[in-house]
Parts: sequence; structure tokens; C-alpha cells
Amino acid sequence: MLDAAGPDAIYRRLVSQWQDPDALVRGGREPHGPAWDDGLAAGIPDFVERMQHLDSVTYLPDDILAKVDRASMGVSLEARVPLLDHRVVEFAWRVPQSQKLRDGKGKWLLRQALYRHVPPALVERPKAGFAIPLDGWLRGPLRDWAEDLLDEGRLRREGFFDPAPIRACWAEHLAGTRNNQHRLWNVLMFQDWNRRWGSASAPAPLAASAA
Repeated sequence: MLDAAGPDAIYRRLVSQWQDPDALVRGGREPHGPAWDDGLAAGIPDFVERMQHLDSVTYLPDDILAKVDRASMGVSLEARVPLLDHRVVEFAWRVPQSQKLRDGKGKWLLRQALYRHVPPALVERPKAGFAIPLDGWLRGPLRDWAEDLLDEGRLRREGFFDPAPIRACWAEHLAGTRNNQHRLWNVLMFQDWNRRWGSASAPAPLAASAA
């Protein structure tokens, strides 16, 4: 992060898995969405509010809400997110930052409302997500599956990815020097999809001399 050119660049690094995806995908060029909009700062000068806006238009619909929709519709449930009611969202954007963040704690105003109805012990618990122990699984029960999909010869033959950064990332993960679970999972999901369904749009295989 130390060489990032300003807070917006730091934000982009925090929400990215591969810092140089163009070097990962052969002939690839990452599309630049709202997070690269240089004019955004003029309309939303406060950096925290800018991050909140970007999360609202990218991470929320592209990740969190997509997962909720898949999980609920997979069992024929119609899920709703009350805090995303347009009236709540419009009100939240009118609330001053001092009532959202205070003394290093987020959701300050919402917490005050909850304290009236919910015991503090339930409000102040550590955040609990739905993460799986993917890092250990990739070193353990999923290792052979991952190794097959990340095989250098396979990557070179299929021609979508440059094998070098992927193999380096995989070696780091297996050695335990870095937890690369999310970066690897992105590649593994594509590889498994491609193995199952195939594609005729791959570029020409990468020459062996380019390794």
C-alpha cells in the first residue's frame, strides 16, 4: 500500500485480488468501472463517503446481494433486505458522518437505536460472516483438485492465463508464506468451469519460450 498514489488507489488495492490482472490474463485488459472515475471526487469530496458510494454500486450488487439471491432462490425463498429500502438508504445518506462513525466505531446511530430494544451484549459481539476455511482446504483436501487445474502445462495449453504468476501464487500458498486463497479461488473457479463446459474462444496457446 505504501506506494499507492492516494487514498483512491489504496481503496482499489483493498478491493482487488490480483493487483495486475492484465498480466495474468493473456491479452486481457481490466475494464475500469466507477472506482477509476477521476471525476467522482468532485461530486463526493469526502473519501469515506466516496468509499461508501463505491461499495454501494459495486461490492453490494455484484457480490453480497448476488450471493443472497443465489442462496435464497436456490431453495425457493424470496429474500428481502430491509436496510436497502430506498427510504432507509436516502435517509442514511442524509445522516452526517459523525453519526455513522464515532470513536473508531461504525454504525453509531444504528447502534443507538438497537440499544433501546436489544441487549448490548448482542450488539457488541464480533462480526461473524460465512467464510469457509478455504486456505486450509487448498493445502489439504482440495490440494490435488487445485493442482490439476493449476498445472503449468494445462494453463499453457488452454492459453487463457500466463502460468508464471499463478504458479508463483500457488507455491506461496502451499508454503504457507502467504494466504492466497481468494486470488487462487478466482482462477480455480474459471478453470473448473472451463473444464466442465469448455470454450472455443481461447487465444492461441502460450509459447513455451514465454515462460
